Amino acid sequence: MAEVLRVGNCSGFYGDRLSAMREMVEGTVEGRHLDVLTGDYLAELTMLILGKDRRRDPALGYARTFVRQLEESLGAALERGVRIVSNAGGLNPAGLADRVREVARGLGLDVAVAHVEGDDLTGGRFDSLGPEGALSANAYLGGFGIAAALRGGADVVLTGRVTDASLVLGPAVAHHGWAPDAYDELAGAVVAGHVLECGTQATGGNFSGFRRLFEDGRDPALPLGFPLAEIAADGSSVITKPDGTGGGVTVDTVTAQLVYEIQSARYLGPDVTARLDTVRLEQVGRDRVAITGTRGDAPPAALKVGVNELGGHRNSVEFVLTGLDVEAKADWVREQLTPRLRAAEVSWSGARSAQPGADTEEAASTLLRCTVLDPGPGPVGKEFTAACVELGLASYPGFSLTAPPGPPTAYGVHRAAYVERAAAAHTVVHADGRREPVPDPPSFGPGAEDPEVRDAGRRPSPYPAPADSLTRRMPLGTFVHARSGDKGGDANLGLWIAHDAPACPAGHAERVTWLAKLISPRKVRELVPEATDLDIDVFVLPNLGAVNVVIHGLLGRGVAASTRFDPQAKGLGEWVRSRTVHVQEDLA
Repeated sequence: MAEVLRVGNCSGFYGDRLSAMREMVEGTVEGRHLDVLTGDYLAELTMLILGKDRRRDPALGYARTFVRQLEESLGAALERGVRIVSNAGGLNPAGLADRVREVARGLGLDVAVAHVEGDDLTGGRFDSLGPEGALSANAYLGGFGIAAALRGGADVVLTGRVTDASLVLGPAVAHHGWAPDAYDELAGAVVAGHVLECGTQATGGNFSGFRRLFEDGRDPALPLGFPLAEIAADGSSVITKPDGTGGGVTVDTVTAQLVYEIQSARYLGPDVTARLDTVRLEQVGRDRVAITGTRGDAPPAALKVGVNELGGHRNSVEFVLTGLDVEAKADWVREQLTPRLRAAEVSWSGARSAQPGADTEEAASTLLRCTVLDPGPGPVGKEFTAACVELGLASYPGFSLTAPPGPPTAYGVHRAAYVERAAAAHTVVHADGRREPVPDPPSFGPGAEDPEVRDAGRRPSPYPAPADSLTRRMPLGTFVHARSGDKGGDANLGLWIAHDAPACPAGHAERVTWLAKLISPRKVRELVPEATDLDIDVFVLPNLGAVNVVIHGLLGRGVAASTRFDPQAKGLGEWVRSRTVHVQEDLA
């Protein structure tokens, strides 16, 4: 049986900590270095950014910060036997591979660089995906191409748009020799990859229980360590981090990442469908969490495609409203400005009264934001900004802006599509130039729209739970953690019963039942009034003590086009935790 494979992560997004690759290459756990280091650079917004880069210069389209990181880490990685796998290739993996070879030659290093291609569907080949002028249209490929590249001797493997978890799945397949139909093992590696993909979000970043980590003796000034997974031959894993690094790995930090940006209880990938309702977590040591029990099924026949298109142009200004009569001041400036706005879409934030009797001017002020979007730059350019500035001496008392208005910016729209696998020529280009096609999986299961997948784990209504007893009102976050984010125009909200919360008379299991009963679509609309007219799905993950909420359309057409105050829904979970709910007294 092959020994455990140690796979780490050094990037959760394009712009993550530059020193992380070097830290992970040089770091150890109990004296042992990593076997493989992965880096995830490709969020939906990143594909839009890279699409703009490629449109300006066809030689670009990849994450340029990856090159800077590799320049200072490649020698150490080769010396320690750490292989590097990354999707930093973005829209141009072949171009990044050539750039890495150039860097290696400049460093005097002999490195085998392979890349994976076939995800790029632009060029007018598949008109059903949308306009021929789409900035990017990329199929989400799996991990078997990465595995083939590693088996072929690559020291560095670069990909375009593979699923985030494929960066971990591929090395595990190569190391353990799993067959394409070893679904349970594959699913276990996918879950480990999902935990690692966002970097320090698994070690305390964006974690609602961050105070407990510091109360447990962790240094808040120490940079958070990036996570790694020790993956066994049966697909189980242990999540941990390098010795001496900041943050922590607990059941709650791992749960936070597990419930991040998921849909139903089935996690669909191009190689396997992981059943999230089978996943079990256990704290097996300080900063060590075991993931076991994961079951998998055959993957769907279709491949998901991320399409990014230019949606138009946008601009915004922020008016500062101070002291008394805030609502009346907001009404007046809206009435003055509205007749001069020609943009196709105009959005105003709601101004609220500032703190009464505030001791500082800042505390006595609130902001009113006006955002405009239009297919063309004219209505959101000078005619918009001039109309705002010209009110400087002719509007409400205390008129000011947070900053001078800027020029309009182009924004993109992201959407998902699906294609047959034949549309994507999944191919490995080995270091010697040899091209190896990657075969499709041996069988297929239900897809995203199949009821078996769409409704897996859906919360039943009415929920089978005992009637409430005497209750008192308190913040939901008293013993509930949250993690939220964006998936196109939808917002995902994961809520789970904290393992680090003080115990209660009724017990943890009773709290889990209470949460599942409480969080219905109707209750979500009450907690999030913006969602009153939106479709909402609630799924229950009992093993994790969690519910996952999908609020469809909360973010409009996606992060780049959203006019919402929190366009990526990153703070949605913390807002919901602050809302007051009825809690049974024996659960508090």
